[in-house]
Amino acid sequence: MKISQLSRRTGVPVASIKYFRREGLLPAGRATAATLAEYGEEHVERLRLIKALTTLGGLSIAATREVLGAVDHAHSTESALGAISYALPVPVAAQPAGGTEEEAQAAASAQAEVAALIGAMGWEAPDTSPHVQGLAAALKELRRLEAGYTPGELAAYAALAESVARLDLERAAPLDDPVALAERAVIVFAICAPVFELLRRLAQEDQVRRRAARTDDAPGC
Repeated sequence: MKISQLSRRTGVPVASIKYFRREGLLPAGRATAATLAEYGEEHVERLRLIKALTTLGGLSIAATREVLGAVDHAHSTESALGAISYALPVPVAAQPAGGTEEEAQAAASAQAEVAALIGAMGWEAPDTSPHVQGLAAALKELRRLEAGYTPGELAAYAALAESVARLDLERAAPLDDPVALAERAVIVFAICAPVFELLRRLAQEDQVRRRAARTDDAPGC
């Protein structure tokens, strides 16, 4: 198909298709003349994935390129999911080293807390994982605000997260096509996160209302 047909088929403007091609996100079509090229189903699938990453996932062009590279070089479902997970932005970025001795001690304490949690849960995650570093940064900030979790509370949340992670991976497990797998992984890892957060907030709202109702019904109120 011609680029105009590819545009109509995918809903991606011709200018955007050319831009994705220049940025290395989309392979070039098969040249049929000096200024003409033919595109196939592989281009339709790649554009579908690019749209999922940039529009639904909200990723930058650089992050999208990284994810696509991870997908292209993955040799198994597990490696594809792992690569995509690492390529997606971390909710809390690790802070650069430095600062006062007090800050260094706080950072070391948070890292030790994360290491203890991972060990207690039996999780497989290296210290170099961006998620390990991000969690340590988040816990450090919570401690600074005097709003940190106790070890028991953190373990309870980790157990819930493990249950959610199992459900997430079960949704992606049946897929073996790299494009379909990558698209599902983006949906599971990036786009479904707001759904889970909203479910959590709805549950919190329910609990607040229930507690308020119990207080109103208490004798003497």
